[in-house]
Amino acid sequence: MFEVGAFHVKQAAALDAADELAECRELFALPEGVVYLDGNSLGALPRAVPGRVQDVMAREWGELLIRSWDESGWWTAPERIGDRIAPLVGAAAGQIVVGDSTSVNVFKALVGAVRLAADERDEILVDATTFPTDGYIAESAARMTGRTLRPVRPEEVRDALGPRTAAVLLNHVDYRSGRLHDLPGLTAAVHDAGALAVWDLCHSAGALPVGLDAHGVDLAIGCTYKYLNGGPGSPAYLYVAARHQDRFDSPLPGWTGHADPFGMAPAFAPADGAVRGRVGTPDILSMLALEAALGVWDGVDIDSVRAKSLALTDFFVECVRAYVPEGRVEVVTPLAHAERGSQIALRCDDAGDVMRALIARGVVGDFRHPDVLRFGFTPLYVGFGDVERAARILTEVL
Repeated sequence: MFEVGAFHVKQAAALDAADELAECRELFALPEGVVYLDGNSLGALPRAVPGRVQDVMAREWGELLIRSWDESGWWTAPERIGDRIAPLVGAAAGQIVVGDSTSVNVFKALVGAVRLAADERDEILVDATTFPTDGYIAESAARMTGRTLRPVRPEEVRDALGPRTAAVLLNHVDYRSGRLHDLPGLTAAVHDAGALAVWDLCHSAGALPVGLDAHGVDLAIGCTYKYLNGGPGSPAYLYVAARHQDRFDSPLPGWTGHADPFGMAPAFAPADGAVRGRVGTPDILSMLALEAALGVWDGVDIDSVRAKSLALTDFFVECVRAYVPEGRVEVVTPLAHAERGSQIALRCDDAGDVMRALIARGVVGDFRHPDVLRFGFTPLYVGFGDVERAARILTEVL
């Protein structure tokens, strides 16, 4: 055990020395002595955020008051910040608007997709293994639009598609296992069947290339508090492909999505572009905190992030296999790079107790009922030394 451990400690040091993203770690306020492997639930705090939020509160709100809607750019924040997110998911400007929660945006996107589909298409497919909210929203959207909801596993989607399919709602990365689904291939299959593809990017945006435009995705949604580090409850975003924007009919036609929001007309007339996906007054404090947080991505290449993510997760699996007694844990996440997100899930019988013990010793991951240990690897601030230490402490706990 000592010889194996010493080898991997040296290996981690060499990998950290060669890490071209290592300097990004200094952009985050991380607690001393903590290995943070839960950025796939809540990203770490970028150092620039507290000062920016203080300025928004004290000067923009405290001194300028209502003038800040114009003078501080509050009114245009949803589309401006959307354009900051766009390169991280492979989208051109003008297709992403920020605001509301992920759940609200799932509803807008899925109902909007159904309304874009042909009237005779009366079925919605949804990932049967999805995060529960997506399933709940899909069921409500089906009721509201008079469609039938059909849950299927991602690997069953191709066979389930047909002339009745209106829209398909899928997760890019499975939140439990970390499995990466085939966005290009499944989107093409959905289009070949004459339907629209809606993707949930919560566990992929900021961790790996997405390519929304390149792969012809119709609509997409995602949160910003995981790999994008926007803070707890930071606003989500909605992507509406440019080719659909003139026909996108939001089920929540709020006043800020109106073509003339201050005209106070009794009838709704949608704004041009993705702005029609806005609903109510933007949540400025959390939105501008997100904007400041996105500064950590300046000059960062998402392909480099993906390369480090795969190297981190490879190294973690290697260390776990070297350190942990055989049979004590099972790696749930696919090992093939094309099928892996930026997390590793391990199954063990006493996972809840194990995670509590890990957290007490400074290794923060999370537990998913009933038996999964989930570790998220955020390449901007997780290093290879962190990975080795996490595996070593996991072994001691086990």
